[in-house]
Amino acid sequence: MTPYRIQRHRKRAHTGSHMALVPFIDMMTILVVFLLVHASDVDVLPNTKNISIPLSVSDRKPHETVVVMITRDELLVDGRAVARVSEVANSSSAIIVNLKAALKAQTDKTLMLTSKQSIADREVTIMGDKTIPYTVLKKVMATCTDADYGKVSLAVLEREGAAGAPPKA
Repeated sequence: MTPYRIQRHRKRAHTGSHMALVPFIDMMTILVVFLLVHASDVDVLPNTKNISIPLSVSDRKPHETVVVMITRDELLVDGRAVARVSEVANSSSAIIVNLKAALKAQTDKTLMLTSKQSIADREVTIMGDKTIPYTVLKKVMATCTDADYGKVSLAVLEREGAAGAPPKA
């Protein structure tokens, strides 16, 4: 080979430094798919700054249910106000009529979306501020069971030493 031919061959073979983008794009696609699949493992409950949720040592994660929020001032079902906490506390009745009607409406919506659901399978999650009076919480729980919800859960924050580890002092 002549020197000119060698130079021409080297120019053709080494046309500068280029980055192989196809493997890079493939890896980025795999990462995006991985993150999208595993990001859905987190269950997010609606929260408001007005509620300070108590701590728990349970490691069971909640699933999607009807949410009853009890702030210091209001009682909300899926974000809609249904009663005032002061009225509930002062009421002599064990059942909160407006809450029961809102829960029945939620039951009707879920029954339209799903097939027949027994009372034992209907779930409601109560998110209550840790400072609310027990009498109010008791009335909310009684109303939930009266509105044909078989499973009533209380939302709590998981403590650091959950599931078997002794709580920190």
